[in-house]
Amino acid sequence: MASIQKRIRGGKTTYRVQYRDPSGAMRGRSFARVADARRFKTETEHAKEHGVWTDPRAGKAILRAYGDAHLAAQTFDETTREAVALRLRLHVYPHLGDYQLAALRPSVVQAWARGLQQQLAPSYVRVVFANLSAILQAAVDDGAIARNPCRVGSVKLPAPDRRKVLPWSAGRVVAVAAALPDRYQAVMAVAAGLGLRQGECFGLAVDDVDFLRGVVHVRRQVRIVASRLVFAPPKAGKTRDVPLPESVALRLAAHLEAWPAVAVTLPWRGSGGRPETARLLFTTRERTALARTYFNRHVWKPALEAASVSATRDNGMHAARHYYASALLEHGVSIRAVAEYLGHNDPGFTLRVYAHLMPSSEGRARAAIDRALGGSPVVAQAAAQDA
Repeated sequence: MASIQKRIRGGKTTYRVQYRDPSGAMRGRSFARVADARRFKTETEHAKEHGVWTDPRAGKAILRAYGDAHLAAQTFDETTREAVALRLRLHVYPHLGDYQLAALRPSVVQAWARGLQQQLAPSYVRVVFANLSAILQAAVDDGAIARNPCRVGSVKLPAPDRRKVLPWSAGRVVAVAAALPDRYQAVMAVAAGLGLRQGECFGLAVDDVDFLRGVVHVRRQVRIVASRLVFAPPKAGKTRDVPLPESVALRLAAHLEAWPAVAVTLPWRGSGGRPETARLLFTTRERTALARTYFNRHVWKPALEAASVSATRDNGMHAARHYYASALLEHGVSIRAVAEYLGHNDPGFTLRVYAHLMPSSEGRARAAIDRALGGSPVVAQAAAQDA
């Protein structure tokens, strides 16, 4: 049990609370008023009894130092680590980095989130907020702070951005493809005709294209990790097979005739940097793998401008992938098949993103019921009664 000792030194009276922390170590804290000492004693005993006691000294850790240590201990891949580190460096640390953990009150966090909302899209604010919350939750788990100020009712985030995907028209796809340099025009055929992500387009090898069976095996992507190019599995490690339309096959065959595949060797992400060689369909003029930073700045953006398309985030290369999904749905391909071809782990995610692009089922529903019940006695009887 904690105890309160009255002390008089130099004519000044203080009240010192002596208590043992959960590890058994003796601790103490002094107060000028006995009421404050009693309150602290009660709160401390209550916290120990309910397993929510926190070390006051741990709460003095600086967010920047604690966050960097937390990030270094995580097991996610290096690309994710770099992305989180960048968000912390740009949007968290300049405002909150010098705060002690215990000083990050909900009001402080709310003011910071409100400030971000004036600069960033709501969806991105929520991502940055989640990164901060993960750090502070780790501090709670470590016993440095009693609660996570990001997880209290008074802290409100902007509503998620509910903008719907607006796929390009076929005319825009053709126009942007025509504006690309000749050696990269077939990239559009792969993105819009197979639905591959940008890194998967860059990692596509001639051995992945089965012209005879009409299938493309999506096995790798080109990524930038620690400022260098590497091969890596597709997103979430999900390899997949995608149907190869004849029009895309002819376009790839013509591309390979003009620009034969180039053998490129890069470290393989996830296997200790073991090198892998792949005969890539798309490379630079120097016969090296394509980097998204180079391609977006020097190839894709000029093509958008030449095709009179605004060079916004919505018109990034991912727009061609949206076109692919919309074309499949428009022609009646099931949402489960679309999810599989796009490499989504959850068809529900595909449905949430693209449901508004699915053709109306009302007419098909009426026709289906008419075909099923049109000749039945029930329908005939109902028609006679209506007459």
